[in-house]
Amino acid sequence: MADSATKEEVREDGKDAQEAAFEELEGGNEESSERRDIDFLLDIPLEVTVELGRTRMLIQELLQLGQGSVIELDKLAGEPMEILVNNKLIARGEVVVVNEKFGVRLTDIISPAERVRQLK
Repeated sequence: MADSATKEEVREDGKDAQEAAFEELEGGNEESSERRDIDFLLDIPLEVTVELGRTRMLIQELLQLGQGSVIELDKLAGEPMEILVNNKLIARGEVVVVNEKFGVRLTDIISPAERVRQLK
């Protein structure tokens, strides 16, 4: 075998092998490490959709639509809108106007248990 001070060995196939050398990891603060992990997650984009209602139509009915046509939806007037994140229901709310733009005021947040049931 080679000199143990250099930590080299001769393998069975006759080639020299050296022990791997790694730099010491700095044992930083665990909280700051966790914070960096959370910060990374905060930058992930999500698709947020506010659903006014739904309906089903035949292709023939769709082709007959024109300017001024009215599509009847399954929701009643005044019924809460559904707020979906990545197509999963997370809340319900009511339509508001903010600075001449539409918005939604959350009136009901879906419980975590109910959200988990939706995944199944």
